Amino acid sequence: MSQPVSIQFQATDLDAIAQAKGRVVIFVDTAKSVSPAGRKLDRLMRGGLARFIGSEAFAALKPGEAQDLAWPGGLEAEAVQVISLPKRATIAEARKAGGAIGRALTPSGALILAEGHAQAAEIAFGVAMRAYSFTPHKTAEKKEIGPVTVMVTAPEAIAAQANAGAAVTEGVFFTRDLVNEPANVLTTYDFAARLAAMQELGLEVEILEEEELTKLGMGALLGVGQGSETPSKVVVMQWKGGPKDQAPLALIGKGVVFDTGGISIKPAGGMEEMTMDMGGAGVVAGVMRTLALRKAKANVVGLVGLVENMPDGRAQRPGDVVTSMKGDTIEVINTDAEGRLVLADVMWYAQDRFNPTGMIDLATLTGAIIVALGHANTGVFSNDDALCNAFLKAAEAEGEGAWRMPMGEAYDAKLKSRIADMMNVGGRDGGAITAAQFLQRFVKPQMPWIHLDIAGTALLKTDTPLAPKGATGWGVMALNRLIKDRYEAK
Repeated sequence: MSQPVSIQFQATDLDAIAQAKGRVVIFVDTAKSVSPAGRKLDRLMRGGLARFIGSEAFAALKPGEAQDLAWPGGLEAEAVQVISLPKRATIAEARKAGGAIGRALTPSGALILAEGHAQAAEIAFGVAMRAYSFTPHKTAEKKEIGPVTVMVTAPEAIAAQANAGAAVTEGVFFTRDLVNEPANVLTTYDFAARLAAMQELGLEVEILEEEELTKLGMGALLGVGQGSETPSKVVVMQWKGGPKDQAPLALIGKGVVFDTGGISIKPAGGMEEMTMDMGGAGVVAGVMRTLALRKAKANVVGLVGLVENMPDGRAQRPGDVVTSMKGDTIEVINTDAEGRLVLADVMWYAQDRFNPTGMIDLATLTGAIIVALGHANTGVFSNDDALCNAFLKAAEAEGEGAWRMPMGEAYDAKLKSRIADMMNVGGRDGGAITAAQFLQRFVKPQMPWIHLDIAGTALLKTDTPLAPKGATGWGVMALNRLIKDRYEAK
């Protein structure tokens, strides 16, 4: 998997500034004051830093934004990167500043002058998150990044603060790698194998094959994958870091490794992006990896349904009726509304086997949520205000956009079937809501539940402060924060 950049913390050494070969990074607050290291840097640059700080170009920078001073006189460094950052910067501003550094890293690395900065650990987190690149299938454009040294007042204390962020970074990278992989590489076999390998971290991992899924009665899930040459699977990952008698939180992910739409085939334009239709399962995997790496004091089970939706002679047809594990029958109106069929069975299995304290599912489920919210926010649906509010608070704290959407019985009529208990779609209007209403039918009474529709946030065509264009890993940070704040033993 992609490895985060090497980041070391050390005490401030003014003499090392003159010897730096990569980029040297300095933070300047709105009062245009700099640290002692900054003053040393300015002397080495023969006043060049002070001249830039006094310019209109610096005044135009917003908190967290950067400007390179190339070929800085008096230094061996390849560039000096000046970042506008208040002394009392918010976490978001500090991470954005780190992201500006991570975006510009080269093989020569960087020396970051963060002496006395209260958010040094968050700056380092931003560096690591933005320095990600996905290059296993490139033969000539592999992005190599040199080491990063962060000079701080108390290096051991800052390094300890940064440890939790390092676990989250690795979890996010794991998710991004999974979502970025092409479908001829990330088959259901390969996906399951990557998850099984996390047993080395202390996770308990089981792979349920088609024979067992058939015995369990997962007709909804199996119907989706019956047209593929690769078999459908359910992978169960357990992290047992909390009290033995404590029920786990259940995370459920849609893992459609490629979605042609099946017989209701998608248009050719843009279909290549359907390699990301396993994004929900990718996030669940990334969260479980993070929990294991940081030894979370909570019990969490992650379950993912891995299938491929293909249109061959055995494929599910529009008009077919399948029977879910719950026992409800479903008329398949559109084979491209397959994710909810996968989730329905895995959600029911999770509740039957684990009786969790709460359940959160994630899926790149509907184009309708993109129409409603664009790419800035994930759609949040829930039957429990307390759990939903706790998640929204966690998402806000981590800077991951999330917006609660309405639900209600008025939408259920759109799912009524003439020949079965329900249809799998309810029309174009309110499509994201009717999808959530469908899933709610597989939530047991009194079970706190959240459905996260990440269709608009799992993969982006533009970069963000913490990620290059492509897979974002949205949700790993928010769910990790939710588990830490709400479920971990204190």
